[in-house]
This record gives sequence, C-alpha cells and structure tokens, in this order.
Amino acid sequence: MDDLRSELNELKEFIADLKADRAATKEKERRDAWTKYVSLTVVLIAVAASIASQWGGKYSGMSQMSQAQASDQWNFYQAQSIKQHLFELTRDQMLKNSSDPDALKKYNAKIAGYEGMKEKIGADAHTLETRRDFAGKVGRRLGLSISIFSVSIATASMCLLTKKKPLWIFAIVLACFGIYEMAYARMIPEPPAPPPTSVANTGK
Repeated sequence: MDDLRSELNELKEFIADLKADRAATKEKERRDAWTKYVSLTVVLIAVAASIASQWGGKYSGMSQMSQAQASDQWNFYQAQSIKQHLFELTRDQMLKNSSDPDALKKYNAKIAGYEGMKEKIGADAHTLETRRDFAGKVGRRLGLSISIFSVSIATASMCLLTKKKPLWIFAIVLACFGIYEMAYARMIPEPPAPPPTSVANTGK
C-alpha cells in the first residue's frame, strides 16, 4: 500500500514537472516569437542586397565598355588627325611647286572634311566618357549599399544569437540606409548613348 502511494506521488510529481516544462516552453516561445520577424528581415535584406549586386554588375560593365569605346574614339580621332596632317603637308608642298586651283580646292575640301569628322568623333568620345563617369558614380553608390546590407545582415544574425532587440532595430536602420543609397543611385539621370554613327557602335 505504501509502495503504491509512493508511486502515485512520484507520478504526480512527474506530471507536475511536465506541466511546468510545457508552461516554461510556451512562455519562452511567446517571449521569442519576435525572432521569426528577425529571420524575415534577414531574408528581405538579402533580397535587396542581391538586387543591388545585380544592378552594380550592370553599371560596372557599362563603365568598362564606355571606357573602351571612348578609347577607340580617341584612337580614331588621332588617325583622322594624322590623315589631315598629311593632306595639309601635301597641300603646302603643292603651293610651293604648283598653283593648280582645282587641286588646291580638292585638298582644302579633304582637310575640311577631316576637321569636321574630328569634331564629330571628339563629341562622341566625350559622350562616352560622360556615360563612363555616370556608370562609375552609380556603381559606387550601389557598392556602398551592398556593404551596408552585408553589415545589416550580420547585425540581424547576431540579434538571433543573442536575442537582443536593439541589434534588430539597428539592422533595420542600416537596411533603410542601404535602400536609400540604392534609390539615390537609380535616380541619377543617365546621359544619352552615343549616336549610331559613332565608331563605338559601327566598329570602324
């Protein structure tokens, strides 16, 4: 009889402990329920960082391509300058040795044509350099936003480990700043593309 009572008491204590554990678990889950929003925050920041990275790659490519095309334009400009100079030397030589007005008129027209072509090539090169500078400026802003997002994700992860809400708030503030940098970068006005007659587009 005493053994039965003892076992019943033990069973009652076990049930009481089990209820206490369940109550403690529920209370802990209730207290830590906000951490699931931290996890959602990390996912959203990671998505924003991915978009910024994609945009950054696009503008990095634009910067490199515009620089290469501008260099091609200036090389083309130099080639036209050399041709113009040769025609000028030939014309000057003709002035010393001949007075053929038709030939002089022909050479002057050629020289004027090269001069006009050089102006057009130089303008296209400056347009490409403007696009290069624009892409570099946007890329720097997007690079900054990616760095901010990385710090924000790390801060939110530390919040999940330490269960400290101030870290979550700080991560959100950082993420907002990163989004601002992204938006600012996208609002920078894009300069016009070079015209189709540009050597950068024709490949001449």
